[in-house]
Amino acid sequence: MKRWQAGGWLAGKRRVFSPNQGVRPADAAVTLVVIHNISLPPDDFSGDAVEQFFVNRLDPAAHPYFATIADLQVSTHFYIRRSGRVVQFVGCDRRAWHAGKSCWAGVDNCNDYSVGIELQGNDVEPYTAAQYESLWEVIDALRTRYPIDSLTGHCHIAPGRKSDPGPSFDWAAARQRYGMLNLPAEVTS
Repeated sequence: MKRWQAGGWLAGKRRVFSPNQGVRPADAAVTLVVIHNISLPPDDFSGDAVEQFFVNRLDPAAHPYFATIADLQVSTHFYIRRSGRVVQFVGCDRRAWHAGKSCWAGVDNCNDYSVGIELQGNDVEPYTAAQYESLWEVIDALRTRYPIDSLTGHCHIAPGRKSDPGPSFDWAAARQRYGMLNLPAEVTS
């Protein structure tokens, strides 16, 4: 089986199509992976609210917090549940709406040249071994298709605005595995 399918869809992963995406600029090479975290409602790791959110089907009446975000149109390329199960929402050849106002290495608009990976979690609880295993698998696959040269967190591309993936993310393991990539110099909280 081929690792990649047309449009930048990773073979063997569950697909849930998000309308929140666009065309990458013609001159934008995919060089950056951005790690995020998400749980909906906050700190709740059950249910499918995150998937509903990324496809604009979050019921604002289902939880008080949902009413505050239900009108947002955001997405990610990959979402990794606590179990390690990977869901892909946007083909990596396209621009997902995960980074917002952002800058990495002096270049604005990270959505143009990055792949977003959301880990089901929050800033303080450790991620699971299954999540790291799936994360490394996805990053390894990305490096076979795109000229990835950097790996960072949302907190590093949007400092002061975002804090994820948080201090519980194992940057030491990322450095050990991907020391050849540009990684954040230090972890910010």
